[in-house]
Amino acid sequence: MFEYDKHYRMCQQLNKPFIKARTNTSHGKYHVQIDLMTCNYELTKGEQREIKKIFQNEIKSNSSESNFRDFSITSELAWFDGVSTKNIDDFCTALYDLTQKYHD
Repeated sequence: MFEYDKHYRMCQQLNKPFIKARTNTSHGKYHVQIDLMTCNYELTKGEQREIKKIFQNEIKSNSSESNFRDFSITSELAWFDGVSTKNIDDFCTALYDLTQKYHD
């Protein structure tokens, strides 16, 4: 818990989004959360659509697997359930890069 709090505070100080990924024990895939309450900007509707496409591509790339996948996207918080182990780094990097693309 200490590392979580430390990283969250660091994101606040740097005005960067907080991204957290943890394994969902019910299916072994990742649950990813991006929190923009640590920075002074919000996701636009266009950015929300782009993020949704990133997750839909993740679902398509793993369509042979039947694990439950769900997501929610708002202007300040988004979460995704069902990101594969092999794609977790690329997925989180894509989320971060998208937020920085418009809000550097």
